[in-house]
Amino acid sequence: MASQPVVHVAVGVVENTRGEFLLSRRAAHQHQGNLWEFPGGKVEAGETVQDALARELREEMNLVVEESAPLTVVEHAYSDKRVRLDVWTVTRFSGQVEGLEGQEWRWVPRHQLEAYPFPQANEPIIERLLAED
Repeated sequence: MASQPVVHVAVGVVENTRGEFLLSRRAAHQHQGNLWEFPGGKVEAGETVQDALARELREEMNLVVEESAPLTVVEHAYSDKRVRLDVWTVTRFSGQVEGLEGQEWRWVPRHQLEAYPFPQANEPIIERLLAED
């Protein structure tokens, strides 16, 4: 069996001034559909992770990233694909959140993150955020 290519994804852990995190729900037809996630998307060829993160948050959520920092990297193998999540905290942003692709979204307090179903690859991110509490 040929090894699967790794999908490189920029992920934004966006926290507002109330200490809540921005989550969006994946569309039903997408890989890991209907699960909640931290917003982001694929890093395109020739693009830095920071550029990809800024582009994806602007295109998906109407946010302009003003300040971000690396948080962690998660590598995970699903049965049908492998992902490398390059996770960044976004501590300053502008714009009003809007699901520009029609996706559901919400601000969630840290202590409620575990109540949301996430893709398996997101579990180390949740664990890390809960450990910071």
